Amino acid sequence: MESNYTVGLDIGSSKIVLLIGEQMANNMTNIVGRGEVPAKGVDKGSVTDLDSVVTAIKSALTVAEEMANCKVSWVNLSVSGAHIESINESGTWAIEDKEVSSYDMDSVLHNAASIKIRDDQRLLDVIPQQYAIDSQEGISNPLGLAGVKLKADVHLITCHNGFVKNLEKAVELCGLSIEQLTFSGVASSAAILSEDEKKLGVCLVDIGSGTMDISVYVAGALRHSSVLAYAGNSVTNDIAITFSSPQNSAEKIKINYGCLQRESIDPDERIELISVGGRDARTLQRQMLVDVIEARYSELLDLIKQELCKLGNGSDMEGLKQQLAAGIVITGGAAQMIGLVEVAEKTFDNMQVRIGKPDNLQGLVDDVATPAYSTVVGLLRVKSASFSKNDESADASRFSVILSRITSRFSVIINRIKKEY
Repeated sequence: MESNYTVGLDIGSSKIVLLIGEQMANNMTNIVGRGEVPAKGVDKGSVTDLDSVVTAIKSALTVAEEMANCKVSWVNLSVSGAHIESINESGTWAIEDKEVSSYDMDSVLHNAASIKIRDDQRLLDVIPQQYAIDSQEGISNPLGLAGVKLKADVHLITCHNGFVKNLEKAVELCGLSIEQLTFSGVASSAAILSEDEKKLGVCLVDIGSGTMDISVYVAGALRHSSVLAYAGNSVTNDIAITFSSPQNSAEKIKINYGCLQRESIDPDERIELISVGGRDARTLQRQMLVDVIEARYSELLDLIKQELCKLGNGSDMEGLKQQLAAGIVITGGAAQMIGLVEVAEKTFDNMQVRIGKPDNLQGLVDDVATPAYSTVVGLLRVKSASFSKNDESADASRFSVILSRITSRFSVIINRIKKEY
């Protein structure tokens, strides 16, 4: 594969998408290949049928490779699920040679990330928030600056080791290697949010089929990450149960006739719905469908509101508005429901709300410039922390550097002693 191509793989509950693209000099992302197949064997970010997932990935891979006329070896893989946890930590480091080097930055990030996590968890993302040198705080890039003590504040995201191992196994069985694992909320943020929004304070909500990823930025830095195990499929399930319809039929009428604006619907409009068990299709008022959809979306938005209120003082929405001056950005496949902005603004006490979709695209723009592709587009853009998150390899590298420096200094001392005697 061409070295300047990056490959993103998003294994979702409703679809598996593989994108091939490259970052251009003007901040544009050029999409050259896309493979997409319906997801089978995946539920809320976890593998439930390994063979089905492997088959689906291979199908998406074949289509994308043919479209881009290249061979894929490495992928950036997204991770989501209710097992995602996050915490903010800090670490310090004595600056070598009184001027911050890349080694110093790696070391302070490593120290900040060296916290004890549960045996069933692993470190997924280490995201710097800000640095400080001695008494100077609020530094975004300390490289080359002079000082004695370096401090780093970081946002750590962890995931369930077993769940992620199953995803990794599915990818590897397709003959692919994983270059980077990324929380899908971080990937979506890279595709959707502007730097101005992050600085003002913003919450990104990616509503997929099985999960809702929440990413909160305050003063330009990621402060909170979480996942709720309720999303678009909950709406589909409600439709299927209420009207005794098969899941696939319920999904189709949700997409074709669903909206959140009851007043805009003709009260006499009726839609046809397939029944279960081979029974004859029947018709129902479209307004009845909208009532079911609106009730579930209101519940989903309330869950998001409750999650955000945990960051403040209970139900203090005024304090939350000040922290999130840029408001709420909603993306993901389920964000395409007509009328969602108006319902969300009402739920969040008139905070600003917008629907986010990937921009700065060229190439296969029409295929991916919708909220449903935020995560996979972001996988082509996001880069993890520079130091290795593999403890053994990172520690070995650090030990090698430290040993080399000690040996060098010891040699200087020996030479001085020889000259004196």
